[in-house]
Amino acid sequence: MLFMSDSPYQPASDLLKDKVILVTGAGDGIGRVAAKTFTDHGATVLLLGKTVSKLEALYDEILPKSRKEPGIIPMDLATTTVAIIEELVVVLQQRYGRLDGLLHNAAILGDRVPVEHYDIEQWQTVMQANYHAPFLLTRLLMPLLRAAPKASLLFTSSGVGAIPRAYWGAYAASKYALEGFAKLLADEIDTTSNIRVNIINPGATRTSMRAAAYPGEDPVSVKMPEELMPLYLYLMGDDSSADHAFTFNSDHSKQPFNQA
Repeated sequence: MLFMSDSPYQPASDLLKDKVILVTGAGDGIGRVAAKTFTDHGATVLLLGKTVSKLEALYDEILPKSRKEPGIIPMDLATTTVAIIEELVVVLQQRYGRLDGLLHNAAILGDRVPVEHYDIEQWQTVMQANYHAPFLLTRLLMPLLRAAPKASLLFTSSGVGAIPRAYWGAYAASKYALEGFAKLLADEIDTTSNIRVNIINPGATRTSMRAAAYPGEDPVSVKMPEELMPLYLYLMGDDSSADHAFTFNSDHSKQPFNQA
């Protein structure tokens, strides 16, 4: 059943059985819920985040439900380096031999001010965490993704990534760059790889980042991350094997990269 059909998507309980999936930003928000949901559907989940205590709490929560032990990857994307990621790749190659899914979800908001007043050091930090680090992870993890029978590379973006808006600063610029990278990569591997590349624009979602961006907003007025999980499951599982180079929106619409 296709996700875009009129009927609600009903994933099989073992949709992700035996799949190894790395989730960035697993300690909070959408990433945390996605990691739990992937585990519930059979995946071995690798939890990447900068706050070890949050990763350990999530590990303890999902371990009893995991077919295989989840992994914890402490990493601050704002300060990570090629050498650090290369060490991670060696460990993952030795332990798993492949990567069936990579969800780029981690991001930092930064200030919402005019560009002419934006702190230059903070701009560089946001761009590093939201764009450059995902590029490095993708670039260095490609051999592990290619080693999987059907790999899914999934980028969580934003409405201001598709169409940047005034005062969203480095966050909008970084997400815009991330979408450009996803589209570039999708075009390059279109007929030469088993990897499919897609973008999710989750829309307004009840997370700590949303609360920071809209401090006056009633959180009850926006959806919970759990409401997005059918879409994340669909795109991580083999039901979406034919979907490559699309932007998926929370309203169930999708646009091909070459028309977005």
